[in-house]
Amino acid sequence: MRVLVTGGAGFIGSQVVTALAARGHDPVVLDALLPAAHPEPPPLSEAEWILGDVRDRTLLSPALRGVDAVCHQAAMVGLGKDFADAPEYVGCNDLGTAVLLAAMAEAGVPDLVLAGSMVVYGEGRYDCRLHGRVRPGPRAAADLASGRFEPLCPECGAELASGLVGEDAPMDPRNVYATTKLAQEHLAAAWARATGGRAVALRYHNVYGPGMPRDTPYAGVASFFRSALQRGEPPRVFEDGRQRRDFVHVRDVADANAIALEAVRGREPGVLTAYNTGSGTPHTVGEMADALASAHGGPAPVVTGEFRLGDVRHITADSRRLRAELGWKARVGFAEGMAQFAASDLRGAAS
Repeated sequence: MRVLVTGGAGFIGSQVVTALAARGHDPVVLDALLPAAHPEPPPLSEAEWILGDVRDRTLLSPALRGVDAVCHQAAMVGLGKDFADAPEYVGCNDLGTAVLLAAMAEAGVPDLVLAGSMVVYGEGRYDCRLHGRVRPGPRAAADLASGRFEPLCPECGAELASGLVGEDAPMDPRNVYATTKLAQEHLAAAWARATGGRAVALRYHNVYGPGMPRDTPYAGVASFFRSALQRGEPPRVFEDGRQRRDFVHVRDVADANAIALEAVRGREPGVLTAYNTGSGTPHTVGEMADALASAHGGPAPVVTGEFRLGDVRHITADSRRLRAELGWKARVGFAEGMAQFAASDLRGAAS
């Protein structure tokens, strides 16, 4: 199968290219090499290469010639600097996806796997002892500044128990990036209905591993911690470090993409199916910082109490649907993966 991988030079995209080639497919890389994702030129894979932007319609027509499916990884990620980044996020993520899908419709490419994100849920799953499943609203800046980090029941103000979020949970994006990721899913669903295409959205949870970009405003928390350790500084853990996440290794995510690309061909046309893509084993941010620092040889993390508006408290994945329907499961354990990551290089950092 010939597969166009947008963002195929990136942290996740390059691993997808490797996974596809290992399974006998023919990946084609399309990447604009934006400086936010590539502080320095990345190593080039042996796959066929096209340097360019998914928003360039004239480039997409020849790029899609002979292609059987598209794996769409190209996007701006992270919270960025501030709201002034909004036009660029919308341009890269939503306009870029719209232009790509229009070109796919014109070229008759029927299958798509989209890099989605758990950020579309906002907060994760919460249960109140009195009121059952509840949806707490965004956390107030005054509460965060006072060290009150846990969401409370919107009905009675009681403490909540957090759990694994499933794909049928309501969507509640709480920052610009999250909003663009949800819009990408809606665009892909509209494309599938209009063209009879088949689409899968993999809602990545916290992906980490070798080749992460060093700590730009567009990197993830694992990259921030790993970058600090490489500089000989302690990782700075926001809030109280007890916020729960699902950390999934990039190689497992790449395998999920390859499996989904093979499976989507047999799916019902005109439909987008979403899958959580996580390890299924929650850990706190503090635990992740401790594991990295220990494997790297210190210094120990510092819990700062700082916060970022737009961050959510707990979001952990229920990935049973992906295991049941496509046979995928994460294979890299937390301790093993963090030990490997602690010893690996970051993208753009000195070796």
